[in-house]
Amino acid sequence: MLTASGCVVRPYLVDEAATALSTQAQSPEDDLVLAREASAFYLKISESVLREVPGNLPLATAVAGGFTQYAYAFVALEADKRELQDAASAQQLRERAARLYARAHRHAMAALEASSPGFTQSLARSDLRQSLRLTSAQVPVAYWAAASWGGWIALSKDNPDIVADLPVAIHLARLAWLKQPDFAQGALASLMGSFEASRPGGSVAQAAIYFDQAVTASAGQSAGVYVAQAESLALPLGDRAQFEALLQRALQVAALERNLQNDIMRERALWLLGMVDDLF
Repeated sequence: MLTASGCVVRPYLVDEAATALSTQAQSPEDDLVLAREASAFYLKISESVLREVPGNLPLATAVAGGFTQYAYAFVALEADKRELQDAASAQQLRERAARLYARAHRHAMAALEASSPGFTQSLARSDLRQSLRLTSAQVPVAYWAAASWGGWIALSKDNPDIVADLPVAIHLARLAWLKQPDFAQGALASLMGSFEASRPGGSVAQAAIYFDQAVTASAGQSAGVYVAQAESLALPLGDRAQFEALLQRALQVAALERNLQNDIMRERALWLLGMVDDLF
């Protein structure tokens, strides 16, 4: 009888833990150092619970988003900062960031597959992609699946099998964008802009449209949109004045709207401004 009761209670406790952990991930935090120190433990605990309930979309979103942000803010950026002084150390950090992006991607895709069996196979097949649709509940985890995929691809230029997945990652992002174009205060539209600017044959004009949508959706309160525009549009075009203006705007927004995402982008904007003579 006790064993049977345990079998009934355990799923309930796991679900309660999943709910608590996913809610914790949404808590506001504007201290970048505190976030870095706390995130590793939180991610390990959340990941272990997610393995018990892989179809829990809120928890999968929190875990995939957490690993993606950790890789971007605390590993990949540090690699960029070290590049000129210690190229070997920078490469090791980039390899670690790529593994973290891949980890985030696996969790996000597992959740999409659990909630829509056959989704992964259909996404991989070009003849089936057009029939795919996302539910509103799937949009957040699909966003992080696509964002982490983009980061993984960007750090895997020497692995053609991973790079070849770029069109699939873009299609997944587009599915989410079609369902909810203003998701996360324009974060999804900004991701579409970055993808459009980076894909072979991409349109600079279309990328700019996506970024404009992101600015509108965020009411100009997302520093990340301006950093993305600087790196995706102004830098490839060699427009130093626009590059610096966009980064200065990002710093202004980050100062006015204090949150973790803006603080992360503030750090990147400051680093990019410090590197401007080397970039142009």
